[in-house]
Amino acid sequence: MSQDKRKPGRPPSPQARARALKAAQEILLRDGFGRLTIEAVATASGTGKPTIYRHWANATELAMEALIADTDPVALPDSRTAPRAALMRQLDRLVTAFSTTRGRQIALALASADPDSEFTRAFRNRVILACREDGRALIERVIAADNLTAPPDLDVLLDMIYGPLFFRLLAGHQPLDRALPGAIVDTAFAALTPSPSAPGAVASPD
Repeated sequence: MSQDKRKPGRPPSPQARARALKAAQEILLRDGFGRLTIEAVATASGTGKPTIYRHWANATELAMEALIADTDPVALPDSRTAPRAALMRQLDRLVTAFSTTRGRQIALALASADPDSEFTRAFRNRVILACREDGRALIERVIAADNLTAPPDLDVLLDMIYGPLFFRLLAGHQPLDRALPGAIVDTAFAALTPSPSAPGAVASPD
């Protein structure tokens, strides 16, 4: 992994990042993907371009994150159910984002894009991989909180969680609907079993 080569200076401001992201969302939804530029976001948000570039390599990455960003975060209770609820919310947000006109346009563009293009890389980094890492953290919290047995390969489980959504998005064989996140989460959590050391766990016969 390459090291961060940011120039010395003020650390990135979370407030400035939020302003830029909100401005990008408004431009994306109002004017479309082609009108979203770093210059436009800087002007609309009052955020300097160098600050924006500290968070996003280019306008395409910013557009991808703006498409799926949660603009109405909900504080989840610190309990064993919170990670499951957070995962449901994340998947529901993805379904909602790609069901919009802009989301469908981006999906159509992705279907015909070069796998090595800047556009495809931005989608992979800012949507697929970023969501997977959030999902990984949530699943690990569930495993620890509920004393569950970790799956043999957590990456495969993450593929099972996010694969159906993006497969439907790009293949179009089934609609993206609001029932899908619940079905995915129920299926994924059913694959996690109690640890042999958990209270009430049934030991496997020798």
